[in-house]
Formats: sequence, C-alpha cells, structure tokens
Amino acid sequence: MYSRLLCVCLAAVTVMAADPVVEDCILTGDKKSASEQAVLNRLAPLKHKRFDTTVQDGADSYTYTFVVCGGVQSGDKISNDGLVQNKTKTQEITVIGRVNDTHVLNGTDWILLIYKSGDKYDSHCDKEARKAMIMISCNKKTLADGFTIINEQREKMSECFYLFEMDSSVACPIEESHLSVGSILLIVFAVLIGIYIIGGFLYQRFVVGAKGMEQFPNIIFWRELGNLVADGCDFVCRSQPRSSETAYRGVGDDQLGEEPEERDDHLLPM
Repeated sequence: MYSRLLCVCLAAVTVMAADPVVEDCILTGDKKSASEQAVLNRLAPLKHKRFDTTVQDGADSYTYTFVVCGGVQSGDKISNDGLVQNKTKTQEITVIGRVNDTHVLNGTDWILLIYKSGDKYDSHCDKEARKAMIMISCNKKTLADGFTIINEQREKMSECFYLFEMDSSVACPIEESHLSVGSILLIVFAVLIGIYIIGGFLYQRFVVGAKGMEQFPNIIFWRELGNLVADGCDFVCRSQPRSSETAYRGVGDDQLGEEPEERDDHLLPM
C-alpha cells in the first residue's frame, strides 16, 4: 500500500516538473516542430543568463536587458518579460518581448531567437505588440558576449521589431569527431597497459609485500625480455664484428731459441 502511494507521489512530482514554467521559453505557433525544440535546447548553456546594453538617443538614454529563456527580475518578482527597455531619466519600463511567446530559427552558424507579445506601440506600427529579434552569431572563443542593439524598425504599418545581436559558441555547428579503427585500438591498448601496470603494482605492494623495483609486475620476465631484445639489437644492428680474443697457441720447437752449448770438459779426468 505504502509503495503504491509513493509511486503515485513520484509520478505526480515528475509530471509537475515536466510542465513548462513561465520563466522558460515557450514555443508558440500553429505547428510545433521537434527541430525548433532541438534548436532551443542548444541555448541551454545560456539559460537564465542576463545581458545589458545602453544606447544614447538624443537627450535620452535607454538600457535594454535581455534574459535567455528567463524573465527579467523586478524586485522580488520574476515575470515572463524576456527583454525590456528602461528609459534612464524616467525609469519607464517597456516590455519588448516575452518568453511565453517564443519563436526560433537557425542557420549554419547562427540562431535567431524571437520574443513576441511585447507592450503595444502608442502610435507606431498600427499599435501592434512589440517584438524582439536576437541574432546569435557563432563565436567559438566565448560562451556569450557582445550583446548590442542594431536598430528599431518602427516605420512600417506592421511587423515592426527591435533587432539585437550577440556572439556565442552555442550557435556554432556541432563538430562530430570520428575515430579511426587504429585510434580505437591504440586507446584500448593504452587502457589495458594502464590497468596491467596499476593493478600489478597494487598486487605486488599490498599482497606480495614487494618493495622498490620489485613492485613492478613480472619484473623478472621484463628484465629477461629486455636483455634478449638488447642482444638481438646488438646482433642485427652492429656494423663491425667483435674483435676475437687471441687464441691460445702452443709453443713449437722452431720458436725455442738455441740453447747454449754446455761445456763439460771440466768433468773429464785430468
């Protein structure tokens, strides 16, 4: 009974965690494709990161705050405002785009993130809702940098937008690495050698109780093998034969000097 109740609770928690929250980018449209979601998932390293840029427009200055798939925090409250404009003098906040109306496009080395459903224009663009377009270009040297505003297109009757740009490595194409058969064999061979040396060392030290060089596994075998290899290399690679030792030669009669003639006249009787 208790196990069933626990399973039901865990399932409920899992379902609640799987539901999209207001702070996350929510793809909208008639048809949601898996490819759009895959592009959106590439922005995961930037999720909830905050970027600011300030521009001067005549006597007024504006600060734009952008949060990747997250709401701009206002005091203790977190909303679904993904990109906002703050007028410096009056501290007037205008929402340019919201994360609960997100669209995404991508190319070879860029990602275009679009926040729609911003605050409506007062008189421009037929009073339609504002829209923010953030062009994220590939730059392998940085995770995210260079957030700036390019321009605001509001002279049309519809489809007006704010255009921003920034650099990020998440927009770069994914490079697939392919290992050759030889590389895989070398990696496996290196791993096996490492296991042999480390495992043998631990066995010799803690089980056998060896010390010093004797801790190396099969040290006698490797010493003999080294000697055999050295002898083989010496036999194959030596350019001149070794000088043979002087052979023993017996002394012949012709090598003996003439013995002095012995005078034995003194032995004869007088």
